Amino acid sequence: MKRVTTFFLIFIFAASFSGCAREDEQTKIKKIITAIQAASEEKEVKRVMEHVSKNYSDPQGNNYEDIRGLLIGYFFRYPKIAVYISNLDISVEGAAAKAGFEVVLTSGVQTGSISDVIPESLGVWNFDVTLKKESGAWKVTSAQWQEALI
Repeated sequence: MKRVTTFFLIFIFAASFSGCAREDEQTKIKKIITAIQAASEEKEVKRVMEHVSKNYSDPQGNNYEDIRGLLIGYFFRYPKIAVYISNLDISVEGAAAKAGFEVVLTSGVQTGSISDVIPESLGVWNFDVTLKKESGAWKVTSAQWQEALI
């Protein structure tokens, strides 16, 4: 009986620590993407840009400041923004990672009426994002996006 009790206690002890395992890199990247999503909906340029590398460069020719400018323009143009992410696929290889996902962006005018829920603009976009670890934190270093064919 003593042996069974000892085994049981060891099992419970080991199981309690397995739940405290460190986050895997894919989970960390998913959290960054959802943090960018939330900051975008709150129109917080600074919070979005915290996750973008100062060395950002994409195939469209944009750099860090260009992305910041795009965000400011979009946030200024649309009073209410909703961001929906689906089909998130993340792959990690060492200190580099890629994330592919689909984004639905909607915006309505804040008038206090039912029309608030009807999108003023609707866009479905496919994103391919490259991230790298910089000083221990994942940062977006490049992104490609194109309007999805619906």
